[in-house]
Amino acid sequence: MQRRALSMLFLLAALNAPAFAQQPATQSTPAQSSRVTPSQIDQARDERLARDWGLRGDEWGRYRELTEGPLGIHSPNLDPLTALGIEARSDEERRRYAELQVQVEARRVEKLLAYQRAYDEAWQRLHPDAQRVNLPDALPGGSAMTGSGRTAVFVRDGCAPCAQVVQRLQTANAEFDLYMVGSRQDDARIREWAQRAQIDPARVRSGSITLNHDGGRWLALGLPGELPAVVRQVNGQWQRQP
Repeated sequence: MQRRALSMLFLLAALNAPAFAQQPATQSTPAQSSRVTPSQIDQARDERLARDWGLRGDEWGRYRELTEGPLGIHSPNLDPLTALGIEARSDEERRRYAELQVQVEARRVEKLLAYQRAYDEAWQRLHPDAQRVNLPDALPGGSAMTGSGRTAVFVRDGCAPCAQVVQRLQTANAEFDLYMVGSRQDDARIREWAQRAQIDPARVRSGSITLNHDGGRWLALGLPGELPAVVRQVNGQWQRQP
C-alpha cells in the first residue's frame, strides 16, 4: 500500500513538472519585445539623414546644435554642409565640408540636367509649337544664380516698363534669359505675360530668348533698385546694366 502511494506521488510530480516549466513569471510577450519607441524612430531618421549628406553621427548632432543657436536664427534655411562649413573649427573641417558639398551639388545638378533633357524631349513631342517655360537652373547652395554668359532680365506682372525693356532688347536682337518675379511657378502666367509683351515665339523656340520662373533668384542676387532689372555677370559679380 505504501509502495503504491509513492508511485502515485511520482506520477503526479511528472505530470505537473512541464506545466510549471512553461510559465516563467517574468516572460515578455512578443508585442513587448518588438515595440519601437519614439526615440528609436528619431535616431533612425537622423542616421538616414546623416548618410544622405555624407556625414557622421557626431557631425549631424553638431549640425542640429547649430540650428538651435544663433546661426539657426540668422540663417534658418542653411543646409547641413553649409552650416558646418561656416562654423568649421579648423581648416581641415572647412575643406572636408566644402568637398562634400561639391560632391552633393554635382550629383544634384546631374539629376537636374537629366530631368531637363527628359522635359525638353516631352515638350517637343507634346507641344512642338508652343512657347516653353524653362525649368529653374541650378542654384548651388540654393542661394546663388549661376552665370550663363547671357543677359538676365527680371520682370514682374503689371509692370509697363518691364515690357518696354524687353521690347528694346528684342529689337536690338539681344539674347537674354527672362525671369518673372512672382510667377508662382505658373507656366500659363508667364506665357500670357510674354504674349502681352509681344515676345517673338520663334525667338523662344530657338532659345535666343528663354522664359523662366524667378524662383527667388532676384532676392538672392541682392541688387538694389526696382524692376525691371537687366543684369549681367561681370568678373564673377552680377551687376545691373543700363
